[in-house]
Amino acid sequence: MAAHASGARATPAVMVMGTGSNAGKSTIVAGLCRALARRGLIVRPFKPQNMSNNAAATTDGGEIGRAQAAQALAARAAPSVHMNPVLLKPESDTGAQLIVQGRRFGALNARDYGGRAGMLLRFVLDSFAVLEREADIIVVEGAGSPAEINLRAGDIANMGFAVAADVPTILLGDIDRGGVIASLVGTHAVLPPDERARIKAFLINKFRGDARLFDDGLSEIARRTGWPSLGVVPWLPQAAFLPAEDAVDLERRAAPKGRAIVIATPLTPRIANFDDLDPLAMEDAVAHRFVRPGEPLPANADLIILPGSKATIADLAFFRAQGWDIDLKAHARRGGHVLGLCGGYQMLGRAIADPDGVEGASETVEGLGLLDVETVLTGEKITRPVTATHAASGLPVSGYEIHLGRTSGADCARPFARIGGRGDGAASADGRIAGTYLHGLFADDAFRAHVLAGFGARSALAYQARIEQALDALADHLEAHLDIEAIIAIANQRKTSVSNT
Repeated sequence: MAAHASGARATPAVMVMGTGSNAGKSTIVAGLCRALARRGLIVRPFKPQNMSNNAAATTDGGEIGRAQAAQALAARAAPSVHMNPVLLKPESDTGAQLIVQGRRFGALNARDYGGRAGMLLRFVLDSFAVLEREADIIVVEGAGSPAEINLRAGDIANMGFAVAADVPTILLGDIDRGGVIASLVGTHAVLPPDERARIKAFLINKFRGDARLFDDGLSEIARRTGWPSLGVVPWLPQAAFLPAEDAVDLERRAAPKGRAIVIATPLTPRIANFDDLDPLAMEDAVAHRFVRPGEPLPANADLIILPGSKATIADLAFFRAQGWDIDLKAHARRGGHVLGLCGGYQMLGRAIADPDGVEGASETVEGLGLLDVETVLTGEKITRPVTATHAASGLPVSGYEIHLGRTSGADCARPFARIGGRGDGAASADGRIAGTYLHGLFADDAFRAHVLAGFGARSALAYQARIEQALDALADHLEAHLDIEAIIAIANQRKTSVSNT
């Protein structure tokens, strides 16, 4: 681990914690990263521990939470495994795949996590030290809430990290869900005095209406906690353009009406990398809909996309339990198009074998049978950015791979794409059913336009430009409603120390 010389000044850093999940921490951190980068600072985002199946491949060959990749973009930095050194990817209600500094570290049961926290904290502090050496300022995102004091003993995501790395913090309250005064004051009440003192200020997020109506609320929070207010952030619609971190966010998205192309995606319990669909959902010509459990796959869908999965066999069983396998085959018989992405591609084959119990029990299950391929799940995980050529159109495409398993079979003779000298994915003889291991393809404007043109529609979206506009709008929004200079001053409060440990 890196160490500061005695008396040397530690790299400025500030940590944004929330009073609960989905308070908007990821968005606020992204906005701060862009606002600080526009000041000419070298900014790095950092999240000690994340739990999400929405991941992104990094340029250094690993994977991190998708929100941290978006924050890296906001900071105008290449995503690195050190920005999110511990990533938990849920495979069941009680277990998760453990990713450490971008690499698969094994499986982890929730009951065993606390016992491994000390070991994981070493990796967290090591990665933080890497960022310290290259940054002018680091913006850290917490996870969940520091008020979960029953989990404090094994905490590396909130106060456990803040204390270990000596990082001052800001507490974020979400007023949209209600009870924001109680959540902020309650957090103050349950924290021990030394951890209360580490929180230097608070801010309110997602306010709708006239913020002046909450002036008395700000005063009361400040009176009861002793923390000053940094401001009230009004609701910002453009924030919806940024990738969602949790699948719960998908359930709140309304399906647009009256558009030309209907694209449906079944919402399975372990859906992964669902930001693959974001560019399609932003297209004016597309009505994209996540199909919830208990609902049929829509008969009027032009394209059904089976998304990635963190637990392919379990999600396939869930898919069948909803009757979606019957709907999908009826859709195919009507001449509809189907695209499987990663785990969705594996489901489309004849069989999925898990001889080593990578996802749980050692078993072989029957697939949906729409592609003549079979998949064998293996412990070797492929994680890499990819530049490829779409086989049907000849268009260059870029994306990334994050998957376990090898797929082979007759339909692989018609690959979805070519990567160097090898094929990726497979397609049926008529081209209506296809699958690929490539994520992020629809972010490519030319490829997305080709797909829409096949359904007689025109693309009207420059996706990357839209994301950049959203990040700039978010930074402008925070500049207008928060005291950014006060936040920089808080980051500069990190004490001189001999080391970070």
